Amino acid sequence: MSHDVTGIDTHAPPSGTGCVECLASGSWWFHLRRCAQCGHVGCCDDSLNRHASKHAHDSGHPVIQSFEPGEDWFYDYRTGDVFDGPTLAGAPCHPDNQPVPGPEGLVPRNWQRVLMSRADD
Repeated sequence: MSHDVTGIDTHAPPSGTGCVECLASGSWWFHLRRCAQCGHVGCCDDSLNRHASKHAHDSGHPVIQSFEPGEDWFYDYRTGDVFDGPTLAGAPCHPDNQPVPGPEGLVPRNWQRVLMSRADD
């Protein structure tokens, strides 16, 4: 499936190995997503803070790519489409030894229950 590449910059490297905002605030995430336009790494919508979606909304950058090992799909917030896209600069995912959820040391033991209660909101 071809896709409009507006919102993708193949030269922008990822901003780091974890969610920028969660790391700054001492929070944790479930899965990570990378902005395909600027490289911002944020947490997914199943995470507590949904920083990837917030970044897309605040910045107007409409496309993300999974930043999880073994996943290379893209998602377009404008259309809701999941699609295959180009290879982006830098690491394609967070380090394999980084735990999911992460980061190490900040994830509560009852993380599944915490996320399930959040999903009910």
